[in-house]
Amino acid sequence: MKRFIVNSVLASLVAVLGMGLIAINAHAEEGDNQVENTENVEAPKTSMTLTPVSRTLEIASNSVYDGNFSVTNNGAEEMKIEVYAAPYSYVYSEEEDSYQLGFSNENNFTQISRWIKIKDKSGNYVTQPGFTIPAGESLTVEYQIKTPASIPAGGQYAVIFAQTVSSGEESGGIRTEASAGMILYGRSTEGESKIESEIRDLEIGQGLKSDEASGSNNNFYGIAKVKNTGNVDFFAKGTLKVEPIIGFSSYETANNTNAVSIIPESERVVQDEWAETPDFGLYRVTWTVVAGENTETIEKVIFVINPIAIIITIIILTIIVVSVIIGVRKRKERRSRLAI
Repeated sequence: MKRFIVNSVLASLVAVLGMGLIAINAHAEEGDNQVENTENVEAPKTSMTLTPVSRTLEIASNSVYDGNFSVTNNGAEEMKIEVYAAPYSYVYSEEEDSYQLGFSNENNFTQISRWIKIKDKSGNYVTQPGFTIPAGESLTVEYQIKTPASIPAGGQYAVIFAQTVSSGEESGGIRTEASAGMILYGRSTEGESKIESEIRDLEIGQGLKSDEASGSNNNFYGIAKVKNTGNVDFFAKGTLKVEPIIGFSSYETANNTNAVSIIPESERVVQDEWAETPDFGLYRVTWTVVAGENTETIEKVIFVINPIAIIITIIILTIIVVSVIIGVRKRKERRSRLAI
């Protein structure tokens, strides 16, 4: 009877370990297939590069500012584009419960989009000129900003888009294929610039993203929302710091990552994640968010253990308990025989 119990427990241990290895291998194979599939995705027919991707400038009233950017046709065919300016802003979406980037919402901070004109092939500054770029070549596009006699204090934000167009084969109209834009961050030299922010909903937790290759969902993360309540843009940055209480690994957000630009009247999510969180340990996690001149910090102690490790631990404890029970019964049997 003793041998049967011990052999059964050992067989269960081997079976569980085997299932764990099979599950890990299955996830790994699934991840490999996903990597291979990405190589078969068809490349876009139209491709362009716009440089620089952004520009920051100080602007005053009743002034003229000239600039340019480069558009490169990375495709194998001739490309036709239209260039125009649009407002750069974020609009609150009730459906998503978040701020979504948009290019049609005008407010006090997007007036600069109406002050921008693009130089056409004839040398005139117009609203939306068209250009043709041969395959593999680049085009320098010139623009001009004319400010009115009075401009608001704070920031002004716009995007200058280069948008490819072609004749629609089905509808006979114009079809948009691709677009790229350069963001203009303008700062008024008149009036008072106010850098003000609101940091809320700070949270530390586990499982922001799951690692499909290993099946783990224990990754530590920090997340927060930052709203710009001032009149100029600023950068917000979150720093996730993990220190081991029981364990050997540690983590801290790199200095050159995780910064988010936030313009007035918008809210952005700031987050970071330790993608290589160990399967076991006790850790002190600190999440610090700096937004403009405002800073908020929270701290949490988290214990993490892999589910497979839990199962193995239970089986080992079961083996120990069974061994103790068998040992106690064996002693009782010996004592009974000696008493006889």
